[in-house]
Amino acid sequence: MIARFFNLLAVVISCGFSSFAQSGNKLIGTWQGTLNVGIELRIVFHIAEDGKGGFTSTADSPDQSAYGLKCESTIIKDNDVTIEMTSLNASFTGKLINDSTIDGSFTQGGEFPLLLKKTEKVTEKKRPQTPKPPFAYKSEDVEYNNADNSLAYGATITIPEGKGPFPAAVLITGSGPQDRDETIMEHKIFAVIADHLTKKGFIILRVDDRGVGKSTGQFSISTSEDFAKDVSSSVDYLLSRPEVDKKKIGLIGHSEGGMIAPMVATQRKDINFIVLLAGPGVKIIDLMAEQNEAIAKSGGVSEEALKEIKPLFKKVVTAIMETTDSSTAITNVTTITETWAAAKSSEILKELNFETAKQRKDYIIEMVKEFQSPWFRYFISFNPAQYIEKLHCKVLALNGDKDIQVISKQNLPGIETSLKKSRSKVYEVKELQGLNHLFQTCKKCTLNEYGELEETISPDALQAMSDWLIKNIQ
Repeated sequence: MIARFFNLLAVVISCGFSSFAQSGNKLIGTWQGTLNVGIELRIVFHIAEDGKGGFTSTADSPDQSAYGLKCESTIIKDNDVTIEMTSLNASFTGKLINDSTIDGSFTQGGEFPLLLKKTEKVTEKKRPQTPKPPFAYKSEDVEYNNADNSLAYGATITIPEGKGPFPAAVLITGSGPQDRDETIMEHKIFAVIADHLTKKGFIILRVDDRGVGKSTGQFSISTSEDFAKDVSSSVDYLLSRPEVDKKKIGLIGHSEGGMIAPMVATQRKDINFIVLLAGPGVKIIDLMAEQNEAIAKSGGVSEEALKEIKPLFKKVVTAIMETTDSSTAITNVTTITETWAAAKSSEILKELNFETAKQRKDYIIEMVKEFQSPWFRYFISFNPAQYIEKLHCKVLALNGDKDIQVISKQNLPGIETSLKKSRSKVYEVKELQGLNHLFQTCKKCTLNEYGELEETISPDALQAMSDWLIKNIQ
């Protein structure tokens, strides 16, 4: 689920390149640093000579599972290096201060310090829950198409040992382009869920999002409605498998996936159950307003400054959504933001990173660019109640009480209220104690901690899912 305070790299830095400059051999090599944009993201640059008197580079964002990304330009002069990523409106500028350190800054919707250290090997984080072969079940990489063959999907299906048919489920990822494992900061969340549930007797299909991995299509121009069609194609694929119990097919969606699951379930008569993992239960604009406040609070923003976040966010989003013209939106949001800033103390403006006119301008440009995308326009106007109220299948809704992206106290009651109006006769709404948005057992419970924790998903969350599924589906 999208978060304003770390949307800067939500689509990953794209960079790889070509350029010309003087000799700079000390800068050739692999450089790693950590960018703090509300959440810590490791950034790696691989700098090399291009054989033509210039330099070429690629970049990685390991915490976002992005590797070998190309940059448009790299210029090295003496001890200075500049890497331009024009397609993302981003750049890195730094200076070699000793043989193993580049001190610089990364610019994209704001300027952020980035210290790079030379390394032979990029550090890997411990992820002890990631399943490794040999598996106690059959794991098969598969490919299939949608009904009109306009899209192809890459996926992994895991099938229990023994004689079927078995109940089955499609896993549905959250916001942003995700691979089949829903890999976030090297946590392979869906691989862990699939491993657990397959051992419990369920067939699990996990799928690359369109435009990711082995799946074709363009993610950037797609909406949640398009993703719902992709999920429906995956259900059709399960129906083609002889190992699947055709009367016991379900959907398990995380975050935005928990919004898409009810969409698909109301459009088909063959969905027996859905599991909503931190799924939205209220209008998305209200969810995001609460999310922004919760994230800011986790970052130590004062109570006085916190009071400003929700009303300003709603005014800005409403202004952006009132027009499809970017220039008009920027003008309207600038008026709102500058009027608001003029009435606030310098302390509040500093806390919210709105202290200078440039900070506010950068914020406005990024917001308009992001919020006028087809996906966001659909997403922000979405009300999950319109689908949850029409459900006829069995439903389990889980949310961690430490989730600061989809607030449990706001969304679980919303889901339950809608379920009471539905035709669903079997449902459970449950808050899990001590768990964050990824269902990790958290300590600081911040966005930044997702990557710090070794635990990918709490055994309590896995158990809550499998216990309910065994009781109500098997």
